[in-house]
Amino acid sequence: MSDIYDLVVIGAGSGGVRASRMAAATGAKVAVIEDLFLGGTCVNVGCVPKKLFVYASQFKAHAEESAGFGVNLANQGFDWATLKANKDKEISRLNGIYDNILKGPGVEVIRAHGEIIAADKVKAGDRILETRRILIATGGWPFKPDIPGAQLGMDSNDVFAMETFPQRVVVIGGGYIAVEFAGIFAGLGADTQLLYRGEQILRGFDNEIRTFVTQEIAKTGIQLRTMTDVVEIREEDGGKLCILNDGTEVRCDAVVFATGRSPKISGLGLESVGVELRKDQTIITDERFETSVSGVFALGDVIGTPALTPVALEQGMVFVDQQFGSDQRVMDYELIPTAVFCQPNIGTVGLTEEEAVERHPSDIDVYTSEFRALKHTLSGSSERTLMKLIVRRSDDRVVGAHMVGEEAGEIIQGIAVAMQAGATKSHFDRTLGIHPTGAEEFVTMRSVTRSL
Repeated sequence: MSDIYDLVVIGAGSGGVRASRMAAATGAKVAVIEDLFLGGTCVNVGCVPKKLFVYASQFKAHAEESAGFGVNLANQGFDWATLKANKDKEISRLNGIYDNILKGPGVEVIRAHGEIIAADKVKAGDRILETRRILIATGGWPFKPDIPGAQLGMDSNDVFAMETFPQRVVVIGGGYIAVEFAGIFAGLGADTQLLYRGEQILRGFDNEIRTFVTQEIAKTGIQLRTMTDVVEIREEDGGKLCILNDGTEVRCDAVVFATGRSPKISGLGLESVGVELRKDQTIITDERFETSVSGVFALGDVIGTPALTPVALEQGMVFVDQQFGSDQRVMDYELIPTAVFCQPNIGTVGLTEEEAVERHPSDIDVYTSEFRALKHTLSGSSERTLMKLIVRRSDDRVVGAHMVGEEAGEIIQGIAVAMQAGATKSHFDRTLGIHPTGAEEFVTMRSVTRSL
């Protein structure tokens, strides 16, 4: 076998692992370089452990709601050490699985820092790897604003390593990561404030959904303060003192920055080989994931496409097909389903109402249904559910579907399949509902809420 690799991947996150193992399965000689952990952000300090924490945060509410059903599930306390230990055990198990799925098809795993020194050479520790293709899949890293005392706050990665659980928490940010962590802390019993410098949280989501979920989040006990930012953090009596932009102060035990993520490109040698970047430091690529340097490719969060694990996984598959397969595929970013695991959950796929009106002016019908779920008629909770379909009137095509409510992500996944298949509103109308479920509302909305 030649000493020249067919593919060297820098980064063993979701996209890098998928690309490397699928390329190796075609018979290509592949190495993947990783200096941190296998599985990347999602497995280690992202969606997997975060979802486990979300589950934990819901049990207190479940116990409180059980009384209405005649069940006594008194909450007798919460032990952070147990949750953290069990989470760590599961992440360790997943790391082992990732190691096996790489080595199974013959991928060489190199635990070192990767640096591109030429279009066909990568330095990995004390080794120089010669390769026909280089793939950058290093993902992103949490960003902290440059304010006095920022080092006293945690980022989203740090939350998963906390040794003790704080009783008073300030979460800074308004994106889905901030909203999810605020829900976790509040659900586990912490006095939680969510501070956002903008007018409304969850920028980029459908405005009606944003407004509705803001109201529902407030019911969970989170104190949401918009147009508010922290300008300085100080140590005070074993805790933290946050100085806000309006001059007021907030005392807490922990500050969590969820203020965005930046491409993890430091030390990769991109400038020395001429890889072009955007102003936000994301790597510029074409539809074949090739950078400005021939033979050097990039995918995943580092190229500025939607920062979602399934996107990186699909990019890895498309890349392998282009380079080692039939070369018939390009990435389609039109119908990407996603969820926000706040309480209640958000699920969404397709266009927001605002995007739909911009693309198809005077051709949009909006259908909505807001209700109190059957469960909460006995639970005592005032939580409400919102479902929304956005339809292009001229051809009856469903171009957007959105939901706020329990298990929204699970429900929207099926809706996404229908929309990929070209479902029209008539298809939804002809589909029988499953009764009694919340999901049946998606196939029983008959009256147009508004035409735009």
